[in-house]
Amino acid sequence: MFVTNGFMSRQAVEDAAAWLDAANVDLKAWSDDFYRETCSGRLKPVCDTIGHMKRLGIWVEVTTLVIPGSNDSEEDLAGIANFIASVDPEIPWHISRFHPDFHFDHQQSTPVETLMRAADLGRKAGLKYVYIGNVAGPQDTVCPECGRVVVQRTPGGVRAVLLEKGRCPHCGAEIAGKWTA
Repeated sequence: MFVTNGFMSRQAVEDAAAWLDAANVDLKAWSDDFYRETCSGRLKPVCDTIGHMKRLGIWVEVTTLVIPGSNDSEEDLAGIANFIASVDPEIPWHISRFHPDFHFDHQQSTPVETLMRAADLGRKAGLKYVYIGNVAGPQDTVCPECGRVVVQRTPGGVRAVLLEKGRCPHCGAEIAGKWTA
């Protein structure tokens, strides 16, 4: 598994596809200006990497660290959500709360309301698996068909996987992911 910023060449993704099962890609903003000014990079290569990984059969999840005043606009959050849904609505989107640190120690923590708004935008875009991170509270996976919990999580990790061969034990819906049992 990779945790990556997504700045990978097409060839690198193709070479990795032979042995890479999964990747969590940071999609930092929906603004090329943000990428140029903050990351010294560009948005398009990250989007290309996400799509190419998915086409090659690599399990992809996306994480966005939401920074107040930097990438938390309605346009940014909806753009990210709509992009992910256009690649595959079953790609999980992890919306993480920012806490002041390092070069961004002058910023405030992300308001929980902003994270909730982002999650709503993700669901409105059609994403089936949206998670809010770096905050207290449940992070369980629920079945997109019946709404029942299928993976119970704690802040430290997974407490219980209630799936039966990758399916919801309540309604039988297939739950997207890489499951070992």
